[in-house]
Amino acid sequence: MSYRLSLLDKSPLARGEAATDALKRTLALAQAAERLGYHRFWVAEHHNAPELASSAPEVLIAFLLANTARIRIGSGGVMLQHYSAYKVAEVFNLLASLAPGRVDLGIGKAPGGLPLATRALQGAYDPARKPGFAEQLAQLGGFLDGPVAVGDAPAALSATPRPPVAPERFLLGASVESATLAADKGWHFVFARHLNGDDALLADAVAAYRQRTGRPPLVAVAALVADDAAEAARQVAKLQLFKVHVPGTQSVTVGSKAQAEDYARQAGASEFSIEAKTPSVVAGTPGEVLTALDRLHERHGIEEFIVEPAASGDARLALVERLAEARRPVLAQPAARQAVPA
Repeated sequence: MSYRLSLLDKSPLARGEAATDALKRTLALAQAAERLGYHRFWVAEHHNAPELASSAPEVLIAFLLANTARIRIGSGGVMLQHYSAYKVAEVFNLLASLAPGRVDLGIGKAPGGLPLATRALQGAYDPARKPGFAEQLAQLGGFLDGPVAVGDAPAALSATPRPPVAPERFLLGASVESATLAADKGWHFVFARHLNGDDALLADAVAAYRQRTGRPPLVAVAALVADDAAEAARQVAKLQLFKVHVPGTQSVTVGSKAQAEDYARQAGASEFSIEAKTPSVVAGTPGEVLTALDRLHERHGIEEFIVEPAASGDARLALVERLAEARRPVLAQPAARQAVPA
């Protein structure tokens, strides 16, 4: 088991909870992750989602950094299509200046919400001048690397402050195209297996990324821990995902059929299709979950898994603790705490 474990949290609200409760749990999870030896802790970005409290990961990251001491904290991820690459670089350079050597910048390609939220987020853009995602990623990398010449301006533009240690860069995706883009732009790649459990696609993406960089990507997985395999299977059966396909736009995965239908309505689509998806969850006893990760590690050479707990409420913290307890001898080794090589 010579790989690292890290965590991803979306700050979900349990039944009857307020956002304040969910965010308190996110802090408790981050502090537990640090205490238990997890390598990094990431928070996600979702908009107009009453069931999730993390709409601005950069704000939550600052709070988590201030309330932890060692663990790396980052985004999983910022939805770059909505924002100025320059502003994102400024925000994460500031975070990295507040906590040098502890900040991760994860970038996602998905909208993180339904079309109504996307239009609100991008309302200030002139659609004719809005850069494509690959161009935005290149711009962001340039601003993180240093001053950038902009057109015929007499002076270069710098994303200040300049931190003593730059944030680590990760592109999140679930395709060979994303793996190739990350490699070509010099970013780490995270394959989102928790959203796409096609292991043939995972193998292709790993091969494409390794061929270009000489290293494997990270892999994000959803995990569910129970007392026995049968109980784990019962809990997984309750989980649902739906993928909505609208011609001419990016397909999006949501958590309910109602959300999928709402997505199509908000997009103004007269033609669309909804595909029920079986969630890709690594489930079982703590030992069985680790055995499944062992197999992925052995098959693909994965050096780090980003684990999203597939549980609600206080069961999220229990999952994190039980997984760490089952793995404690390995987490205690110094090699498990090493950073991802640049």
